[in-house]
Amino acid sequence: MKDAVRKKGSLNGKTVVITGASSGVGRAAAEAFAIQGANVVIVARGQKGIDEVVQACRDMNARVIGIAADMSVNEDVERVANEALKISGKIDVWINNAGVMASGKFEEIPMEIHEQVIKTNLFGYMHGAYQAIRIFKDQDHGILINNVSIGGFMPAPYSAVYSATKYGIRGMMVCLQGEISNRRHIHVCNLYPQLQNSTGNLHSAKYSGFTMSIPPIASDPRDTAAKMVRLARHPQKDLFPDLTSAAITNMYRLFPKLVINAASAAVRVTMKRNRPKPGDPGNVLENSKEPLRVYGKTPSSTANTIGLALVAGLGIGIALVAISKARKSA
Repeated sequence: MKDAVRKKGSLNGKTVVITGASSGVGRAAAEAFAIQGANVVIVARGQKGIDEVVQACRDMNARVIGIAADMSVNEDVERVANEALKISGKIDVWINNAGVMASGKFEEIPMEIHEQVIKTNLFGYMHGAYQAIRIFKDQDHGILINNVSIGGFMPAPYSAVYSATKYGIRGMMVCLQGEISNRRHIHVCNLYPQLQNSTGNLHSAKYSGFTMSIPPIASDPRDTAAKMVRLARHPQKDLFPDLTSAAITNMYRLFPKLVINAASAAVRVTMKRNRPKPGDPGNVLENSKEPLRVYGKTPSSTANTIGLALVAGLGIGIALVAISKARKSA
């Protein structure tokens, strides 16, 4: 019985497709699955990043292939699925991870940027799920893991269209969970990490004087990747990968207007202080450029402690404000 359980949880020889795998969480996930002995399919737009991750996985003795594809293009995603099936005739795990972000005043971000954020994030996850679910039903097993982020529950300040895509992804995947609920061996898993100490924040599009510095509160991408491995072994519908992501989401649920107004005010003040500069489309329309690595900045041993302290302080502050308002209105 123990051998059967161990075999069920093993990823050795399983074929895993990871989108957005040239940097950040995707790259960390590729390496995490390679260590587990999985057959890893690296998917990204830029060939340079693909080649680097493929070599890193091969150095771990993993069977790996790299495919240049744009997740916003359905034909590209169909090609990814067909190439992945050639490895072992099946796809065991598909990870929707590729995403882009544009931040700034809504009306000052070019419409072309807004539309591509929707195409990459919402359409990209739809294209991935479309291929994965079809294949999973044919082979009667499979796990779809979606890196939704806490953006599926709460808006990111001055990132309206990005937020719309995350809410949309969550809604789509919750519906798919219902559709496959009669399929015992097919799973749709949603992961809700918070801001990551990854290169994704460096690559995002920025307008209206918006800046993105990675705060101490940011989570380690390798920890998030480890949770993807956990879901591949033991699937569940929803997972908050760490205490911080759960705490921030719960604070928003309790005080939605207060949290978004306070966060927006903080971003607004920062944008006003910054010198006017041209908008930066980042990696929304083009392949991600350097740095192509896991971390946005070198991890600090004290970052987690500081991050938790900031979350606790924010929570206490919001609670005190809410109590004060309640007393005044009583």
